[in-house]
Amino acid sequence: MNRNSLYLLITLLVVVVIGFAIYTYQQQTRPGVEVRVDEQGISIDGNG
Repeated sequence: MNRNSLYLLITLLVVVVIGFAIYTYQQQTRPGVEVRVDEQGISIDGNG
């Protein structure tokens, strides 16, 4: 593997890690609603 290929591989890995971090952050911060039905009845939780 020559040096250019190694630089390309490292760059691609960095881009993938940054993309995954951004995706995870957006999933955690976006408003959402969770609805649960159990023995105690219906429960609705929202984080937004």
